[in-house]
Amino acid sequence: MLKFIKDHLATIDGVQIYPIISLSIFFLFFLGLFWWVFTAKKAYIESVKQIPFESKENEAL
Repeated sequence: MLKFIKDHLATIDGVQIYPIISLSIFFLFFLGLFWWVFTAKKAYIESVKQIPFESKENEAL
């Protein structure tokens, strides 16, 4: 199965760029997420942290 796919992909011109593009997208996404986590405002984090508790209080009423 893998040999069939490998042989088929070898016939496509420029196919070697796709793994590089996908790795770049993966790396940039997690780098952006890492940057967002460390630059997020503490007040926003606290308000988001309270969301599950607020919804449980509303269900009890």
